[in-house]
Amino acid sequence: MAETVGFIGLGVMGRPMAKNLIARGYSLVVHNRSRAAVDDLVAAGAARATSPADVARRANRIITMLPDSPDVEQVLEGTNGVFGALAPGTILIDTSSIAPAVARRLADRARSLGATMLDAPVSGGEVGAINASLSIMVGGDAAAFVAVKPILDAMGKPDRVIRIGDSGAGQICKVCNQMVIGGTLGAVSEAFALARKAQVDPALVREALLGGFAASRVLEVHGERVLRGNYVPGFRARLYAKDMRIASETLSEFETPAPVTSVVHQLVTATVAAGRGDDDYAALATVVFDMAHLSDKH
Repeated sequence: MAETVGFIGLGVMGRPMAKNLIARGYSLVVHNRSRAAVDDLVAAGAARATSPADVARRANRIITMLPDSPDVEQVLEGTNGVFGALAPGTILIDTSSIAPAVARRLADRARSLGATMLDAPVSGGEVGAINASLSIMVGGDAAAFVAVKPILDAMGKPDRVIRIGDSGAGQICKVCNQMVIGGTLGAVSEAFALARKAQVDPALVREALLGGFAASRVLEVHGERVLRGNYVPGFRARLYAKDMRIASETLSEFETPAPVTSVVHQLVTATVAAGRGDDDYAALATVVFDMAHLSDKH
């Protein structure tokens, strides 16, 4: 059949990703738990599916963008799930951030059904999803990656759409990504706390650091969020806490010590416990400020 793309999961990230596929001319069939998101995509030119299984019957390329491992398992393996109606030769592309072990298991299950599953988590947040500038880290079959790279390129920057290795490798890369971001965010928060305690302007500290070796996207983007106290979510703290849980479980699986990541996990847990789970995860800085007896007001 002609290439039709299915898209399941139209949240903060999934909705703009799906719209970018429509903008590139792809025929899209979509499903989501909430009707409003589907209505929005249908108005943009997509077709409505009644269930994940319905998506599988109508598309030979299926993208999922869901919150956590159990959500992906339910959509694929549950009642009226994708696996129950999967056509041989279908390529599944899971852009969710889930446990690498789950990604490997689901890929094996897809293979047993004559399909191929790629784990393809993304980085770049809502802005990257809207602007089709995501980094996409792919694990799975090399030939399947080549076959769907144009689809991935429609959602991310082509030079940042990278096959990392076999099944699960994309999710391992995403864990590494979240570890690096978290460690940097924690250090930026501490640096701003020190500047404020010493009565030095943290905005000028950030400006100076951006011109030197300490420069980073975290300092640039999240640093500005923290300075402004703007925690409108691009990526919610509760989802980042989920990613840190996956990181901790994966580190344990591979017996890899990571004391910095452990501290970050505790900081983001404290952020959620403080009632900021639906704020952007840059709100982790508020926990550091609280420990330094600093107000988040600037």
